[in-house]
Amino acid sequence: MSDQVLITGGAGFIGFQLATALQKDGYQVCLVDNYSRGTQDSHLRSLLEKDRVQFIQADLLDPMQVADLGAGFSTIFHLAAIIGVQHVLRRPYEVITHNARMLDNIVDLARRQSHLSRLLFASTSEVYAGTLKHFQLEVPTPETSPLALTSLSSPRTSYMLSKIVGEAMLHQSELPFTIFRPHNIFGPRMGMSHVIPEQLRNAFHAEEGGVISVHSPGHRRAFCYIDDAVEMLIRMMRVPEAEGKTLNLGLESPEVTIREVVETCVDVVGKQLILEDLSDTEGSPSRRAPDMTTSSRLIQFQANTSLREGIQRTWQWYRDHVFVAGGVSAQ
Repeated sequence: MSDQVLITGGAGFIGFQLATALQKDGYQVCLVDNYSRGTQDSHLRSLLEKDRVQFIQADLLDPMQVADLGAGFSTIFHLAAIIGVQHVLRRPYEVITHNARMLDNIVDLARRQSHLSRLLFASTSEVYAGTLKHFQLEVPTPETSPLALTSLSSPRTSYMLSKIVGEAMLHQSELPFTIFRPHNIFGPRMGMSHVIPEQLRNAFHAEEGGVISVHSPGHRRAFCYIDDAVEMLIRMMRVPEAEGKTLNLGLESPEVTIREVVETCVDVVGKQLILEDLSDTEGSPSRRAPDMTTSSRLIQFQANTSLREGIQRTWQWYRDHVFVAGGVSAQ
């Protein structure tokens, strides 16, 4: 029997793509989601029709529902969380408490497994936000950077704090774990509230010669295409040396400006448009890129999909499945 892998948040962007890759590799995959962000679209339905794939709709805040998931998993990817700026600003208390409670229930589940080899926890690049605000943060940023907090009274602190608490919980859990911190992962089916699909939509709907706005045009990011991120996650799962480690997930270079990203989106869509530079978005860091030295050394892999190629693939998916067909994508 092939190894069984549990993916919480399995209907979401990274969870779905990870499940798809693992199923192709011969793993038995169980996806768990409550559809608060993930979408039951044709792509998910198609995946669920394949052999070795199971889906369970469950509330991870309910210890009994979590316990009922079973005890035969060799690997657990915990991706589920309350995430997104709108949720963070409206429900900061729940972001902290619910994210911690979900992880606590997953840790209890992991302890019940008969042959668990690893629990992989999705943290965030936001854990570096406090260090960036108050101190000198090295960019590209290594995992060893000391962590500081932004103001505890700020709703935006709730998400990064919930992930820092989650990382601490894993370190004290006495379980075999790997913590990964995603940095600017993008690709098909990621939802519209991200810069690349948002700008592809803006370019698609704009009239030839029209104007589209660019917030934080000079801010720099290193973007990682989803296929590369999934390959890295699977290698983190398989490599024994990744156990007990905290690893960045993403692409170290090149760093590109948001304006360059928008220019590429417009060029891929194939329109002549005018870009209007606007002010910087409050709370947005001027640079974000992970130091991938440790991750690359451990898993023997580096992201290699170019930004343009990734945007081209993302554009083709959104054009065919959302912009033209009127479909939906993960939120």
